[in-house]
Amino acid sequence: MRDLLEHGFEVVATDVRPGPPDLGAQVLVADLTEYGQAVEVLQGVDAVVHLANIPAPGLRTPSETFNDNTVMNSNVFLAAAQLKIGRVVWASSETTLGLPFDVPPRYAPVDEAHYPYPTSTYALSKVVTETLAEHVSGWSGIPFVALRFSNVLGPDDYQAFPGYWDDARLRRWNLWGYIDTRDAAASCRLALDAPVQGARSFIIAAADTVMNRPSADLLKEVYPGVELTREIGEFETLLAIDDAREVLGFVPQHTWRDHVTP
Repeated sequence: MRDLLEHGFEVVATDVRPGPPDLGAQVLVADLTEYGQAVEVLQGVDAVVHLANIPAPGLRTPSETFNDNTVMNSNVFLAAAQLKIGRVVWASSETTLGLPFDVPPRYAPVDEAHYPYPTSTYALSKVVTETLAEHVSGWSGIPFVALRFSNVLGPDDYQAFPGYWDDARLRRWNLWGYIDTRDAAASCRLALDAPVQGARSFIIAAADTVMNRPSADLLKEVYPGVELTREIGEFETLLAIDDAREVLGFVPQHTWRDHVTP
């Protein structure tokens, strides 16, 4: 939200509880699992950035995670269609690609075409919502932009990274990926103006991994049967962000390497 405000956007936010008084934007208290409330919240807006969901597997029961996420997402999408809102940007997830990769990825870097392989009801809620976006976009004409965020972390989290370096398997569950909170926010803003028609999905990850070892070596050690589809940089992410770069203009600006000595 702060990124949008800093770039001149007028923001109306919604949450199940009041926002902090210094936020700089109006916060409407609403429950998006109620369709009528979703419609009321979205009245008069030009575009939607929809991030409200149970944010990970294991926080609620599997059924509650799937049901709440799917209902919230469908309510927001259908309300946007009813109100003829110009665009919907929303938070999908890297989990749609096969996390925690107990079954090795088919290839690396993993890109948008590796979808879908959900292994939790959280991931399944995102897969179902991506399908929903395709169909609602098809009959409403509204562009829907799904951002498949990697593990969202901030500078305070980076001090933990050295604890992964002695055992590559500790973080293999998402191919050693992450995304800085500031870059995640920037991707939302970029998606509001990008030349997207229909429903599109983009992997949003940092340009590097959380590790201090070459990415090709990590892959060879943990997933020896997985082939690289192209040459990669020494520490390049194995969650391909090529499409996000090309279409959204997304270029990650932040790395843990600016905060922790490799």
